[in-house]
Amino acid sequence: MEREFKETEEGKMNVKKFEEMLMSNTLQYFTEDEYDYIIQYYLHHNKSKKALRSVNFAIEQYPFSVDMLLEKSRILFETEQFQQALEIIETIENLQPNDIEIILMKSAILTNLEKYEDAIHLLENALDMDEDIDDIYYSIGLAYQTWGKYDEAIINYKKCIEINLDHEDATYELAYCLDTTNQLLESIDYYEEFINKDPFSANAWYNIGVVYSKLMLWEKAIFAYEYAVLLKEDFSSAHFNIGNAQMNLTNYSQANESYKKTLELEGPTADVLCCIAASYEKMDLFDAGIEHFKQALKIDSKYHEAFYGVASCLDAQDKWFEAIFFYKKASSLDPTNVTYLLALADAEFNAGNENTALEYYQNVADLDPFNTDLWLNWSYVYYQNQDFDKAFAIIEEGLDEMPDDPDLSYRAVCYLILAGKYKQAFVFLEIGLTLDFEKHTQLFEFFKDIEIQKAIFKIINQFRNETN
Repeated sequence: MEREFKETEEGKMNVKKFEEMLMSNTLQYFTEDEYDYIIQYYLHHNKSKKALRSVNFAIEQYPFSVDMLLEKSRILFETEQFQQALEIIETIENLQPNDIEIILMKSAILTNLEKYEDAIHLLENALDMDEDIDDIYYSIGLAYQTWGKYDEAIINYKKCIEINLDHEDATYELAYCLDTTNQLLESIDYYEEFINKDPFSANAWYNIGVVYSKLMLWEKAIFAYEYAVLLKEDFSSAHFNIGNAQMNLTNYSQANESYKKTLELEGPTADVLCCIAASYEKMDLFDAGIEHFKQALKIDSKYHEAFYGVASCLDAQDKWFEAIFFYKKASSLDPTNVTYLLALADAEFNAGNENTALEYYQNVADLDPFNTDLWLNWSYVYYQNQDFDKAFAIIEEGLDEMPDDPDLSYRAVCYLILAGKYKQAFVFLEIGLTLDFEKHTQLFEFFKDIEIQKAIFKIINQFRNETN
């Protein structure tokens, strides 16, 4: 439901004029177009409260403007105030009952209110209007998908794509539903039909690239996307997806180039800038990474992935205190994100703030006790203090949650050996070897003492001989 938006100097002057009006508590006159720019400016900068306030002023001045009422409904929808959004859309519906934009908006609201049958019924009736049929089928598919009826969703997404091969949203959602229902691999023939019908269709190649990406067949995905780009040089989504596939193949320099091409075609967005930053980070070009993560934050000050990215780059340079600040910002915006909390705990520990680190590890355990890294990192705090019993106790707690985790079993071996509890260590060693024999090499990485390594090696050889 996002609209294209381009900032202009004249528009920014009107935003400034509007904000001065609010501060001085006076009334100024703005045209509908000027109000529309002000609203879109705030939405573009993720200031939904200001956008809502500006649309309310617009409606006061233009009480019969369907466009302004529709915009208010959109803002309420985006801020998850679905019931209020529905009330407004029903008011507009009385004024323009056969407007397809209003119908699509109402169906989206009904879907989010879990009134799936009402949404689908509304959309199916709209099919007779012979207007925007592809978007109607897409919306029906979305309603079924949200309802959990993936097979029905697949049918409607396919109808959408058959009408409009360029419908990227339908392409992604269809691939998601096929993946969810384990039909993705079998669907390749379906996508190849489009290529066979029109081998010079950039979108046909792009669509099959999406399928290969979902199947994690990265080389095939890149081939398909590159063919799409060959046919349509300014295909920004294809360039972006090439970047994603190259990242998964650890070809970070090539990924960086593809993301930059996307930036050139689309202009700066927080998402693309973060991807460029991440590729720099993977190449250990941390300053360039930080610079691009911060550029993303200028566009979207609440983009928690960018705060995390800055922190991660600082972390990699052992700048713990600076990293902590950005980890906290990321975590405050997404408080249940375990990755952020765990990274924050690790950074606090590395900065010497042991008690704070322990509190964060406990927070992570409350949110996600099935996280292997949590128990390994948490126990390591006590290992560093040579409190091997407590370190083992933490691992044991983790094993209560994940008894079949080989990494935890092998770490238990390490702490028990250090605590001088060899019999108990042998029990956990057997468990670890049974669960995943190959992972036993981490024991040698943990113990640098040759004599201990020899003793462990002897036990492992004995286990190997007994099980062969």
